[in-house]
Amino acid sequence: QVQLVESGGGLIQAGGSLRLSCVLSGSTFSRFPMGWFRQAPGKEREFVGVINWTGGSTYYADSVKGRFTISRDNAKNSVYLQMNSLNPEDTAVYYCAADRRRSIVLGTREYDYDCWGQGTQVTVSS
Repeated sequence: QVQLVESGGGLIQAGGSLRLSCVLSGSTFSRFPMGWFRQAPGKEREFVGVINWTGGSTYYADSVKGRFTISRDNAKNSVYLQMNSLNPEDTAVYYCAADRRRSIVLGTREYDYDCWGQGTQVTVSS
């Protein structure tokens, strides 16, 4: 019922910025907590950050604090991940995910989310 479509990934030089988008479709009133995860080659999928359904509360992994910002525009059914000061360690496939259970406590684990986008590749060159 809920589908997530990610975009905005690409190749960028270290120090640059990218803005990823995740569009929710399938349900007009589907406003869920939304998480961002990433997975680098040979590594497990890792938590990046999460935003609650109103956009008034966010939480980030230590590795991206101060560099990444999550926002959302519910009128557009969209969630964004603004990534600044990128470095090669940020290279990964980035996924957005929805917590359709609408948990009050924002999830930081992969299994806290039950709907995922297809992922978008972010490659940061040195």
